[in-house]
Amino acid sequence: MTKALVCREHGLPETLDLTADWVLPELGDHDVRIRVCAAGLNFPDVLIIQGKYQMQPDLPFVPGGECAGVVEAVGAAVTRWQIGDEVIHASGAGSFSEAIVANEHTFLSKPKALSMVEAAGIGITYFTSYHALVQRAQLQPGETLLVLGAAGGVGSTAVELGKALGAKVIAAASSDEKLELCKQLGADEVINYGTEDLKGRLKTLTGGRGVDVVYDPVGGDFSEIAVRSMAWKGRFLVVGFANGPIPSIALNLTLLKGCQIVGVFWGRFVGEEPEVHQQNIATLWQWFEEGKIKPVVTDIFPIEEYHRGYAAMMERRAKGKVIFTFDHDAV
Repeated sequence: MTKALVCREHGLPETLDLTADWVLPELGDHDVRIRVCAAGLNFPDVLIIQGKYQMQPDLPFVPGGECAGVVEAVGAAVTRWQIGDEVIHASGAGSFSEAIVANEHTFLSKPKALSMVEAAGIGITYFTSYHALVQRAQLQPGETLLVLGAAGGVGSTAVELGKALGAKVIAAASSDEKLELCKQLGADEVINYGTEDLKGRLKTLTGGRGVDVVYDPVGGDFSEIAVRSMAWKGRFLVVGFANGPIPSIALNLTLLKGCQIVGVFWGRFVGEEPEVHQQNIATLWQWFEEGKIKPVVTDIFPIEEYHRGYAAMMERRAKGKVIFTFDHDAV
């Protein structure tokens, strides 16, 4: 048995149960057990405990889609890993636990340049943003990229990756404090859509041309404004709906703009195109080692203070990644 944060009924974080007697699956021949050092909190972890996510595990379950840790046991037929290897794991759930058991092929080597805390938060955010910008938007050097919710977990990686791919990046967020982080990540221009006119500022910043790509993990009222601010043949990336309401966008705008509304579902992409996903990982790992990109971790909580991490996420206070730790030496 192990310590884990367990969802026994759908609801808000106060319904979660931090228990010391969560039973792990038996170690199969092709399974690996790791000691989790740190785990990343993402917005889907807010939705999944409420029963609102598109992929729902059966109750009871342990939330948490990504983590980093150390291999502590391997099945009899495991060939990829040895005890002591440092790995990361990204899945739909299960990471908010001191230990996890999963098939050996679901783990990846931790980038050597990253700490456990940094590595715990890369599995969903960087994978999603790279897939969105490269495969879905086919972002080109010199194009203009607008990132909404640019200081959040996925948004901040989109800013960073957009610059690495050679785009001009306009970062939009709800406070000047969040926009300072975006500037540090390399954003060329910033917009505070809490106090500024988003459409007017975009028109000014692009000389009336509009933006080539919109990265939208937020949804809500700003989505249609962003579509109306797109350049000819622009691509609008539907990444998520952290703001709550799913926007209804008039389809005649796609006709007038000659633009595309493009869905981004990284989880399905991994299953449909595993070879391309492996190529994405290779590029990202190289960029981590070269220092071209580096995770931003702003909020670190021991798992015993999980309610604080969830509050930071749900109240839109988080900038960069929110990380839970199980091994205090991991920090």
